[in-house]
Amino acid sequence: MRSDQIKKGTEKAPHRALLKSLGLEDDDIAKPLIGIANSYTNIVPGHIHLRVIGEAVKEGVLSAGGTPFEFETIAVCDGIAMGHDGMRYSLPSREIIADSVEIMLQAHSLDGLVMISNCDKVTPGMLMAAARVNIPSIMVTGGPMAAGRHRGKKISYSSMPEALGQVAAGKMTEGELCEMEENACPGCGSCSGMFTANTMACLTEALGMSLPYCGTSLANSAFKLRLARGTGKQIVKLIHDDLKPSQILTKEAFINAIAVDMALGGSTNTTLHLPAIAKEAGLTLPLSTFDEIGREVPHLCSMIPSGSYALEDLDAAGGVPAVMNELKSLLNLKLPTVSGRTVGENIKNAQVLDRNVIRPLTDPVHIEGGIAILTGNLAPKGSVIKTAGVSPKMQKHTGPAKVYDSEKEALTAIRGNQIKEGDVVVIRYEGPRGGPGMPEMLFPTAIIAGMGLSESVALITDGRFSGATRGGSIGHVAPEAFDGGPIAVLKNGDTITIDIPNRNLSVELSDKELKARLAAWKPREPKIKKGVLSRYKPSPTE
Repeated sequence: MRSDQIKKGTEKAPHRALLKSLGLEDDDIAKPLIGIANSYTNIVPGHIHLRVIGEAVKEGVLSAGGTPFEFETIAVCDGIAMGHDGMRYSLPSREIIADSVEIMLQAHSLDGLVMISNCDKVTPGMLMAAARVNIPSIMVTGGPMAAGRHRGKKISYSSMPEALGQVAAGKMTEGELCEMEENACPGCGSCSGMFTANTMACLTEALGMSLPYCGTSLANSAFKLRLARGTGKQIVKLIHDDLKPSQILTKEAFINAIAVDMALGGSTNTTLHLPAIAKEAGLTLPLSTFDEIGREVPHLCSMIPSGSYALEDLDAAGGVPAVMNELKSLLNLKLPTVSGRTVGENIKNAQVLDRNVIRPLTDPVHIEGGIAILTGNLAPKGSVIKTAGVSPKMQKHTGPAKVYDSEKEALTAIRGNQIKEGDVVVIRYEGPRGGPGMPEMLFPTAIIAGMGLSESVALITDGRFSGATRGGSIGHVAPEAFDGGPIAVLKNGDTITIDIPNRNLSVELSDKELKARLAAWKPREPKIKKGVLSRYKPSPTE
């Protein structure tokens, strides 16, 4: 075992002495030593219950003959961080999480890893570490919260920013807003729509790195505790079988996961996280792969925020195994998973229990997948849009640019009713380097949706939009403004054309005019020059 280097032989007596100071006996030390990376914190709703999940995992490890060692990582709640400078720290936290898990595993020569995660950057960060260290590893995601209810209607966290737009437009009273505030997030778990946290939980299962039904089972369910206990047992088996992430996280597994992503209409943030995990596994996953798969795999599940179904509905309809069974003709079914069975064996008996939630391949929500990659003279290196949330009226859109050099400037204009039907709101200098940290921007898109403009106003940014965003919102525009991309030289009134069917994002400027503007452009000084963000210079997938 890997841990022999800290416990076996006469020369390891000092190491064993320290282990015995923990209360361990010789037979405990002789067992597989298993790290449990838990992201518990009581400020993040998706993580407040993870102590209980951790206890269940430890029970499983002990019952299967392993010795568990639990440690914690940081976790950022994107909802609490949203709309202020705190959001600049969310994406960088992914790298810190990956590094901290790697450090704990390597410093202590642990034999296996159980990852307990839930929110947006924690799940990919932990998977990056698992791929990097490549010891037997398995994840249990903490599960979604139940949907909220307001005056007979199902709501979620994403309903709140949109409600701000309704208040601004005079369509809702502040009293009703307070009612919604009380009911939108009824308990622990990741927010109840197909936002980034739940998308990544579902794709972790699709990749084969968590047990079947883990991605959708509710945070407060007894089934989640049974899964956690089973996960603790399974890591011991994975160690005995020497099944490592490198055998599971193959190119074919990522292709399967992207196919599931397209069917679910998942968050555009997967175009950041899946390539980052793949890179740690020694693979390359270009943006073009997402678009190629999106043209082949239909969108089957109309989930919040673009549809009406919450994660509890997807779970009741059969969860990820049922979605994958519906997609089986488009998937590689022979791939190994942490269950010890192949993908095909995992989903063989899965049934779709509600055809309203999981539509058949022959009658999809949309004939193409939920994410598209747009290129053109405004985004030479690509941009990303969640097509699952775009109205048919916005599949093609041409309008004048309203250009803002920060999210704050854009929000001031939106709240000041300066945005009109037909406009294209451009938010720049919010990319990985320019932001810095590539902040996620839900409030501009949600307020526009709440004002009733999501079918007539587009938004474009070199930053990110939230997994909870819907409407004609295009993010990840590259190159970013800070690096002198074309988005840096747009002017108010420039005509921008968005053509989703033809995957084009362009500004109506001649090559000569665009080159002249770029030649005259001058770089800007970084906004932040100290602390962790001053080190966040490369693109998150580079």
